Amino acid sequence: MAIRVDALERSAVIDFTGTSEQQTNNFNAPTAVCMAAVLYVFRTLVDDDIPLNAGCLKPLQVIIPAGSMLNPNPPASVVAGNVETSTCITNALYGALGVMAASQCTMNNFTFGNARYQYYETISGGSGAGALTNADGVVVGGFNGTDVVQTHMTNSRLTDPEVFEFRFPVRLESYEIRQGSGGAGQWHGGNGGVRRVKFLEPMTASILSNGRQHGAFGMAGGQPGQVGRNRVLRADGRIEELGHIGQAEMQVGDVFEICTPGGGGFGGQSPHR
Repeated sequence: MAIRVDALERSAVIDFTGTSEQQTNNFNAPTAVCMAAVLYVFRTLVDDDIPLNAGCLKPLQVIIPAGSMLNPNPPASVVAGNVETSTCITNALYGALGVMAASQCTMNNFTFGNARYQYYETISGGSGAGALTNADGVVVGGFNGTDVVQTHMTNSRLTDPEVFEFRFPVRLESYEIRQGSGGAGQWHGGNGGVRRVKFLEPMTASILSNGRQHGAFGMAGGQPGQVGRNRVLRADGRIEELGHIGQAEMQVGDVFEICTPGGGGFGGQSPHR
């Protein structure tokens, strides 16, 4: 991605030329998803409470090559585009603008069910650290990332533990901050989380996620956040590692553990956590 800003004309060109060709998997994103990410990012850069409307896009020229994974041709599969690829687009936009390191690039889509129960949730991770600038665009400081928070395109909440356990035959074993998973830097990235769900009935559980091979990038010398991890802790002591897309048949007493990614750090001087 390349962003070219014309301050005199008060306009910008956001060019996605070079984006990968459309995929055979379902991580393609319809153009509307890409445009929504662009609108979101540039609206957050405006230091004013402006209404959300199509006029926000008038100063922006967005180039999305046809046949790419952000502008796929039918019948491309796109189910993961809205939940996963949109987060990568958002991080790339903030990174290209130089204002913020990457947050977790995933929503950690966790589902489970059987013939009687079905459930779906997204799980928080670390947000990226970033720069604070004055009206002239000069960096005057920065901010740390936030631990275990829904970021950018997620905008969803978890079911309360009491309701979760009342409605489904599961137990929330633990949900805690994944200490040290945020990237180091002058301003550190937010930590991810560790969520463990124990099953009290046989069910099929699935995870659809990103950020399991490459961590959220740091900026201006900041370090990347730790990658996420998915695994099943069997009742008999066995541990089964799952990939970024995984499925497992859960038996009574088995625990599904999801370690969400940390955010990237910002600034390479005086690293601290």
